[in-house]
Amino acid sequence: MDHLQRTAQEFTRQAKQFATSAAITATELTARFVDAVDAGPDTTILDVACGPGIVTAALAAKARAVVAFDLTPEMLLQARDRCAKAGLTNVTFEQGNATALPFADNSFDGVVTRLSVHHFDVPQLVLNEMFRVLKPGGKFVLADVVSSEDSGESELHNAIEVLRDPSHVRMLPATELTSMITAAGFVIETQTTWDQQRKFEEWASIVDDPQRVAPLRTIVQRLAQAGEHAGFGLSLADGAVGFFHRWHLVTGQKPR
Repeated sequence: MDHLQRTAQEFTRQAKQFATSAAITATELTARFVDAVDAGPDTTILDVACGPGIVTAALAAKARAVVAFDLTPEMLLQARDRCAKAGLTNVTFEQGNATALPFADNSFDGVVTRLSVHHFDVPQLVLNEMFRVLKPGGKFVLADVVSSEDSGESELHNAIEVLRDPSHVRMLPATELTSMITAAGFVIETQTTWDQQRKFEEWASIVDDPQRVAPLRTIVQRLAQAGEHAGFGLSLADGAVGFFHRWHLVTGQKPR
């Protein structure tokens, strides 16, 4: 099974849980991202790896048109349902691989992606494609969870994430992520970082695989008991494992 097949398989499994997860659908997280995009009524926005359409729907309420693009048909079904329930008629849906976006150069006023980079096998190719299809002067917004700048902590954190979800490739340290963004050609305007608290049981339930989750629970419990925070704040409280996901939000522009 190659990486694209693995990713499609995992997100077909996760689609319904992901679409309803309180940690993913949180209003304040969506608002923070959408405010950064600042889509106007004359703009056309591409949402790369749109997932269940959380950002897509919020942007469609402000923009002239939004294209929701994702690898996984089941995620696009969730996005269609979300937009239909909101009465949004200005969204189109496209399925495909983000390393080869099926759009002409300089097509969009804004190109965005959220919670996707750590699932890309070669993220630089995706960023290059996002740059290509964005109009000169257009807005670029990316938000992803990032790992520690310490290589050992980053390696351990990513190993835990892969055990939970094998479509996970690698959470990048923020400095590496921003280097890739500038390498694609974007001019970075703002960067914001914050920690979002998570509970292990909530996070693990999204993958809907008890056989996978049970041994992982043992691993993170033992790490937390040993005082190993793994770069993402592993801790125990009344026997329950908690941690944080560190978000990094970047806004930028394609030079004119």
